[in-house]
Formats: sequence, C-alpha cells, structure tokens
Amino acid sequence: MARMARWEPNARERLVDAALELFHERGYNRTTVGEIAVRAGLTERTFFRYFTDKREVLFGGARDLEKGIADAIAAAPQGTSPLDAVVGSLETIAAQFPPRRDYRARERLIAAHPELRERDLIKLASLTSTIAEALRARGVVDPAASLAAEAGIAIFKVAFERWVSGAQPRDLPLQIRAALGELQIVTAGSTSASSKSRAAPVSRRQTSKKPKTRQRAKETRSS
Repeated sequence: MARMARWEPNARERLVDAALELFHERGYNRTTVGEIAVRAGLTERTFFRYFTDKREVLFGGARDLEKGIADAIAAAPQGTSPLDAVVGSLETIAAQFPPRRDYRARERLIAAHPELRERDLIKLASLTSTIAEALRARGVVDPAASLAAEAGIAIFKVAFERWVSGAQPRDLPLQIRAALGELQIVTAGSTSASSKSRAAPVSRRQTSKKPKTRQRAKETRSS
C-alpha cells in the first residue's frame, strides 16, 4: 500500500494520473475513489477537496477552461466580430493544453461509458452558456451571441477530435483555425444557394408575363 503523504505537492495531477492508470487497469466501473487516493499516495479527504466524484477526475479543469475563455473574449479588441472573438479565445486557451497524448485515454473512456458522455455534454453546454454570456457582456445581442457560441463549440469539437486522433500534424490552435475556415466555406455556400432560390421566382414571374405582351401585340396588329 502506498504511503500517505503529509505534504501534497501536485495533488490534483497525481490524482488524475492515478485515476487514469486504474481506469485502464481495472476498468472505470470497478475503480473506487479510495483506490485512486491510495494509488496517488493521498487520502480520500484530499480527493474530495478537488473532485466531487470519480467522474470529475476527467472533467475537473472545466471551470478553469470556462474562465480562461471568458477572460480572453473580454480582452478581444473592440470591433472584433463575435465569432472571431470566440475563435481567438479558443486558440489562446488551446495553446496552453497539455500534450495530446494526455487526452487520448480520457477520450476513449468517455466514448465507452454513457454516464461520462452525458457529463461531457453537460460540460459543453455549460461552456456554451459561458461563451454566450461573455459575448453579451461585450454588447453582442441575441441571437448573435448564442449563435456565435454554438458555432465556436462546434469548431472546437471538430478541431479537438482531429488533434487528439493525431491524424494531422497540426497543433490544436491551427486545427481550430482550419475548422473555422471550413465552417466559413459551408456558410458561404449556404448563403449563395439561398440567394439563388430567392431570385428564381422573379425569373418565373418575368417569363410568365411574356405571353401577355405577345398577345397585346397581336391585338394591335389585327385592329
């Protein structure tokens, strides 16, 4: 049994590392908080200073992430568009993320357990609300604030999944910028298609008037 340390340097990191090791060795469902604490060389009391339950080991940095993004949005230059402010904040925070290998085991665990997927969705919803509120504090009104927040989260999810997979060598901020570019292409195509669909009925109306013009011309010649 590991010795309980009276001094607890890097306690959060030690608990996270111990939890991931045990989740991998024993499985998530079979691992207890007590076992995580022992593996980390800490007490259960110390565990609960940092996390409410073992699920939170995988999501414990969510509050810091929300605060960092909100602060970055607030610091964006005046005149920055809502979406650019959101994406800029995501890039700023992403540059501070640990190496991608630290997230791979976590993502596999979340994908394998419905209760973890549910918690992940809750955390994303909370982050979306935080982003929208930060935009409103800059004077952005709804629905623009909500739409920019939702778009930002969609961009982040795509970029994060690509980054963790390691399929592309780009770092996370560059993945975020690339996902933004792809979203802009999609929305530009949608705008173009919408414009064409609005123009089409006008063309049909103009075409339908031509037979009446020819009919009036015939009547004039016959008279």
